[in-house]
Amino acid sequence: MRIVRVIAALLLFLFLKWTPVQAQTDSCNLRISLLTCSPGEELYSAFGHTAIRVVDNATGADIVFNYGTFDDADPIQFYKDFTKGLMYYELSVSTYNEFAYEYSYFKRSVVEQVLQLSCAEKTAMFDALHQNVRPENKNYYYYFHQDNCTTRARDMIVRHATRGVQFPNILTDQSPSYRNLIHEYLDKGHQPWSKFGIDILLGANIDKKVTNDQAMFLPDYLKKAFDNASTGGQKLVIEERTLLPAAPSAETGSWFTPFTLFTTLFLLIAALSFTQKAPGFLRIFDIGFFLLLGLLGTLLLVLWIIRVDDVCRNNWNLLWALPTHLPVVFLLHRKKQWIKTYFTIVFVITLLLAGTWFVIPQSLNIAIAPVLGIILVRSWFRRR
Repeated sequence: MRIVRVIAALLLFLFLKWTPVQAQTDSCNLRISLLTCSPGEELYSAFGHTAIRVVDNATGADIVFNYGTFDDADPIQFYKDFTKGLMYYELSVSTYNEFAYEYSYFKRSVVEQVLQLSCAEKTAMFDALHQNVRPENKNYYYYFHQDNCTTRARDMIVRHATRGVQFPNILTDQSPSYRNLIHEYLDKGHQPWSKFGIDILLGANIDKKVTNDQAMFLPDYLKKAFDNASTGGQKLVIEERTLLPAAPSAETGSWFTPFTLFTTLFLLIAALSFTQKAPGFLRIFDIGFFLLLGLLGTLLLVLWIIRVDDVCRNNWNLLWALPTHLPVVFLLHRKKQWIKTYFTIVFVITLLLAGTWFVIPQSLNIAIAPVLGIILVRSWFRRR
């Protein structure tokens, strides 16, 4: 009987000792989690999205803090800012139901990772988010590979995890570049034209190898990092669940890709040029073709100069999309020696670019290869 009383007393002691700790852990009644959303069909949503969810059990509030909101009410101003690299984003707040309705409507999945943080850490983060959403604090300049909705969410969590956050290595042995990671998303989303446009507009600076931290600018990579992250010697994520399942994708790759189009065009132009047929058509083609190259080259040059970030600088596509084509194209009808000399230089530059394709410090889109072929053929005949 005495043994029973001793065991009962011991159990009561352990119960009383354990109860205050639990009460202290849950006293703030907050649950904070990271939301990772799958990519959408539009280019601005092609890389997915990240947000922070806060559930306050004391008040019943269930809200989402979203660093990915932008105002496109004025399209002209929006594209001006986009061209300059001055994308003005803001932190917005919505209920979870509103957030989930939008992603359910577009059939995009949402995965939640509940974070293991102390009561003090959760309270401090919740307060910081409330301060951050104030009108004077909510706006920031968005740089897609350095400071975006995903990196802001990560930094908010890391900043308030006072015990520190240790991330595992999420990269392969051969570190990818920013361009490689972007391609991964666009290939998966079957967006060859978006990939072609991005490869032309973005220069060699995004061909730099990324570090482990830098790779977390993409939602899926941040989620992967959180999967095995730790804080204070414990796992950072204590629960993961799918809130909205991904819709089955029936989309497959289209045959109408930039490479298919430009290869077909190259074969047609080469055949007409070497058989010396349809000279009238080729004259009109040269005007349109080199005019487009000149306009594109001018755009690339302008982006290099006026953008506040460096993603469009050091763009080797300017070696085939020469801005000088723009004035020259209006003088093609003149049989001047300097025009022949000009196209001789164009031929040599293009040939050198094709020969050093795998050496230059920028990865060129494969669809540019047949474009170089067209330039070589037409500049060869123009120099003659």
